[in-house]
Amino acid sequence: MSAALLNRLKPAVSVAIRPWSCKPPRIEPSSAASARLYSGLMEPGAPLFRQLFESESSTYTYLLADTDTGEAVLIDPVLETVDRDLQLITELGLTLKVALNTHCHADHITGSGLLKKKVFGLKSAISRHSGAAADLLLSEGDRIRFGKHSLTVRETPGHTDGCVTYVTEDERMAFTGDALLIRGCGRTDFQQGSAQRLYQSVHQKIFSLPGHCFVYPAHDYKGQSVSTVEEEKKFNPRLTKTLHEFVSVMNNLKLPKPQKIDISVPANLVCGLHDI
Repeated sequence: MSAALLNRLKPAVSVAIRPWSCKPPRIEPSSAASARLYSGLMEPGAPLFRQLFESESSTYTYLLADTDTGEAVLIDPVLETVDRDLQLITELGLTLKVALNTHCHADHITGSGLLKKKVFGLKSAISRHSGAAADLLLSEGDRIRFGKHSLTVRETPGHTDGCVTYVTEDERMAFTGDALLIRGCGRTDFQQGSAQRLYQSVHQKIFSLPGHCFVYPAHDYKGQSVSTVEEEKKFNPRLTKTLHEFVSVMNNLKLPKPQKIDISVPANLVCGLHDI
């Protein structure tokens, strides 16, 4: 190699080896990285957390537990994945205390009833405005405790009369059901739906949470798993509109009804035990 060529290469070689010969700069975690941390590794003192998925209805089920006592709650269980969920709960050495639903679902049958048959002492819970049967009928401000942790109920009707959002005590996580989806929201054209009520619910009860609060919906159809309040306030294509614009959009969606609505709703009104 000629001396002239070697001299031209020296700066590039120096730059290439520099990261290995000095302390790397500190990089602040992005909101996406923080979401991955909170979803997976969690933070000291935070509840154990698992996000589970049922592919036919694209439903998320959420498991939260106190790592000291092992007491656990399950949000939006699905009938077809009850055995999977119970296997995980057993493997982790947890005691399931409450099976919670965010609303009376129309696209799948809840697993709450079957779980109650399989887990001694388990209680089911749903909004008292849902018209559904459950051991615990929930209202605004109610708390569901598991060990030293708790979830607080925020009533968020609009998709249905009985929609609620469950919020952790530190307001770091909100389980929004169908009221707020990632870059979307639940439909409002059946089951006592009201576009105006949904808009008000999201803006008053969910968008009032801290911007860093993670949003975990009941469904996603595009492979997304988590958002934040701040993201949805900025980028949700429906809920960033005015109330009038939002109502117009929701009233003109012209969506087909859920395939399982005629089976799911009657079953879910009796805790998912219809014809099981």
